[in-house]
Amino acid sequence: MVDYHAVNNQQYSGGGTQPYMQQDDEWDRDLLLDPAWEKQQRKTFTAWCNSHLRKAGTQIENIEEDFRDGLKLMLLLEVISGERLPKPERGKMRVHKINNVNKALDFIASKGVKLVSIGGLVRRLAEIVDGNSKMTLGMIWTIILRFAIQDISVEESSAKEGLLLWCQRKTAPYKNVNVQNFHISWKDGLAFNALIHRHRPELIDYDKLRKDDPVTNLNNAFEVAEKYLDIPKMLDAEDIVNTARPDEKAIMTYVSSFYHAFSGAQKAETAANRICKVLAVNQENEHLMEEYEKLASDLLEWIRRTIPWLENRAPERTMHEMQQKLEDFRDYRRVHKPPKVQEKCQLEINFNTLQTKLRLSNRPAFMPSEGKMVSDINNAWHSLEQAEKGYEEWLLNEIRRLERLDHLAEKFRQKAAIHEGWTDGKEAMLTQKDYETASLSEVKALLKKHEAFESDLAAHQDRVEQIAAIAQELNELDYYDSPSVNARCQKICDQWDRLGTLTQSRRESLERTEKQLESIDELYLEYAKRAAPFNNWMEGAMEDLQDMFIVHNIEEIQGLISAHEQFKATLPEANKERESIQGIQSEVQKIAQYNNIRLSGNNPYTSITPQAINSQWEKVGTAPDMFCVSPSCPHVTPPLSSGSSPDHPPTPPPSTLHPPCDWPAFPAPKDHSGALMAEEFKACLISLGYDVENNKQVQQGAAELLREGMGVREKLGGTFARCPWQNSEYTRHTTEQAQTGWSSKACTVTNGTPTLSRSILRHLPPSGVSLPAPSSSSAAPLSLGQKRTGMMDSDDFRALLISTGYSLQQFLNGDAEFVRIMGIVDPNNSGVVTFQAFIDFMSRETTDTDTADQ
Repeated sequence: MVDYHAVNNQQYSGGGTQPYMQQDDEWDRDLLLDPAWEKQQRKTFTAWCNSHLRKAGTQIENIEEDFRDGLKLMLLLEVISGERLPKPERGKMRVHKINNVNKALDFIASKGVKLVSIGGLVRRLAEIVDGNSKMTLGMIWTIILRFAIQDISVEESSAKEGLLLWCQRKTAPYKNVNVQNFHISWKDGLAFNALIHRHRPELIDYDKLRKDDPVTNLNNAFEVAEKYLDIPKMLDAEDIVNTARPDEKAIMTYVSSFYHAFSGAQKAETAANRICKVLAVNQENEHLMEEYEKLASDLLEWIRRTIPWLENRAPERTMHEMQQKLEDFRDYRRVHKPPKVQEKCQLEINFNTLQTKLRLSNRPAFMPSEGKMVSDINNAWHSLEQAEKGYEEWLLNEIRRLERLDHLAEKFRQKAAIHEGWTDGKEAMLTQKDYETASLSEVKALLKKHEAFESDLAAHQDRVEQIAAIAQELNELDYYDSPSVNARCQKICDQWDRLGTLTQSRRESLERTEKQLESIDELYLEYAKRAAPFNNWMEGAMEDLQDMFIVHNIEEIQGLISAHEQFKATLPEANKERESIQGIQSEVQKIAQYNNIRLSGNNPYTSITPQAINSQWEKVGTAPDMFCVSPSCPHVTPPLSSGSSPDHPPTPPPSTLHPPCDWPAFPAPKDHSGALMAEEFKACLISLGYDVENNKQVQQGAAELLREGMGVREKLGGTFARCPWQNSEYTRHTTEQAQTGWSSKACTVTNGTPTLSRSILRHLPPSGVSLPAPSSSSAAPLSLGQKRTGMMDSDDFRALLISTGYSLQQFLNGDAEFVRIMGIVDPNNSGVVTFQAFIDFMSRETTDTDTADQ
């Protein structure tokens, strides 16, 4: 800190004397400064400096660091003095800093502070540049004394004494307040509140303050002064209360701010009174002129510096930065502009006062320098307010723009996060090949599930488009983080394209697999349709080949051999059918292997496997070689003797009159029609093992025979074929005549065309294979059209109806139904039924029975 010594007295040009500011050797004593006082001084002096530096649009944070280069020190002196200092040096070198600080000290010396001890001055100048805290605080105190306290004058007292007298006069009416110094007297905070209440009673309710609550009192005074009087808070209540003796310099600096704040409002009145008293004093008039010039210069300079700042429309990138600009603008209006408004008002007041004094003293009117007229100042002020208005509108619009950008960015992030969450795992799902091991029904289910996913995918198309639209809008609005937004949007769009491609690929794979499995399913069905009849044919063939037979003569044996040869001739065709069926299974395996389909099981339509068909075929293939017919069979009838004839066969001995093997004791028909009467049919049932005692059991037996179908016909037919009734003395009926009553069980004639029953259909050979025709000994039953007369009596017709499926019970329990039918087929009551009448009747009765089962 620079060592200044004040001279005791100094002559002023206006006559009389004004005491110099009393200045002790601050340099040495500051080195012993109490730490608590140093803390209070640093806080108070910093706030005092900032209260003036704000007028220049700047401030300090660290008092010893920010004054080291001398730039802000010179600016502070310009603000508080209203004068221009020499142009500072902007270099960063130490010599530049020393020169700037030296210019500031020279200016202080020019204001009446005499500098002594040149060697000490150089040393302390270097210490200020080096950031010595105590030296810097001492220098600032010197400035405060000179520019804030020295000019205070109250009833012939000036500087410190005048400030103390002013405080005593203002606080005298208040209880518990006794200002005797600038340390202890202010510790309870009541003196600060009394000063405020004396000048602005509406701001403080003094009666509610308590002397025993100093912290509350001090905080109340400091907050009110800062909020309503534009006096910055220079001390903390705790710093004062927790110190036995507060720092006098800090308190005096703080109180001087109150003095200047309250005396400014009365300055106009004081100046007017002073003009009236010293109207003849030219020096005072000159002083007012200089003051006007200075105030006008400062105000115009401040306006000149402020307008470019308000006209700067450079947008910021973030909301935080724009909010900071808005906060700076608010500080401008709250802190920087109000003092300038007061200066402008004071300037106008001073101008008017000066003109009045000059007019009363018959002096020429005051003409300010060019460009410093009141009208010039008003015009500059108007430009300032226009720039201020435009800046405020721009700030609000820019903040709204950034708010929209932030909103859009947040909306983009939210929608992007939702979409990314939805797409998570979708690519893995679309690339899985679960359809390779699925069945047809499972693939169809997967297709349905995939269709649902495609609907969901289409529903998300809008969100992707919204995300892209928001990103585009952010780019158009010049969002600062557009690169990251664009990168994320591009990633989402690329992923969306991949999902679309994978979705289409999976649909094609599923549809292709479905078609392949449908082909396999059709092959399975075709296999089942052909394998079952073929297998039944092989089983029937094995049954026929293994069945016992009986012959009567060599011709019959030769007929059997011929039929067997015919059967063997059909085996190549049957083998082709087998190979075709096996080829279907091979085709299934080829399709599955070519398309990487793992079949899940056996054919769902049949349990007949290719292996079973091959096994059965091997049996059928080897069975014909085992077939043998020998004349030595005990059932072969010996050749006719020379005395015999076909019309009169010999009577076998009694010992040979036995039914052949499994022949039942079956009665022969009693008439030449070959049809069985009810009694004969009952006897037939008894011969087959039915215990028939009444009509109900007869009906039950008939129903069972009808259910057995072809099996019974074959049994009876085979029996008729093997029975030695033909040309035998045991019966006068032929085999064909005996079978006539049963022939319609296997084949009825409709319009001259045989209609096969369900039992016959079950034993037909597979498609494309012709089984050998029956031998002459087991020929098919004769049709009704082979009767010689072409007419039937009523009994034959009754038997025929029963054999074609009419309920036996209807005819056993009454003739009403039979009478009804006879009325249709024999309307003339002739007692006989013609073949054509029977055909017409059966055509009408079987009109709707066109399927194999019917």
